Amino acid sequence: MSAADWLQAAPEGVTLLVAASPRASRTEIAGVAEGRLRIRVAAPPVGGAANEELVRFLARALGVPKSAVAVTAGTAGRRKTVLVRGVAVAAARGLLPG
Repeated sequence: MSAADWLQAAPEGVTLLVAASPRASRTEIAGVAEGRLRIRVAAPPVGGAANEELVRFLARALGVPKSAVAVTAGTAGRRKTVLVRGVAVAAARGLLPG
């Protein structure tokens, strides 16, 4: 699996394969590992707080509203699939380091 496999085209936008690490000191991108974009999330994995923070962070980083970002798989785990509507692969690659 190549490093770029974490970013895939989808009919509505792009799909991101994410490895989330909750309870970080701040929310930030921490590189790519095992074909997934590693994101440290400054929220605990309780009551959906980490997923909400991940959605907020990705929406801000990609310049889309929070309603355009959805965790489509892995809501209860660290390995997540996130759909971002209205963003092209080239734009996402330019906006997200990894």
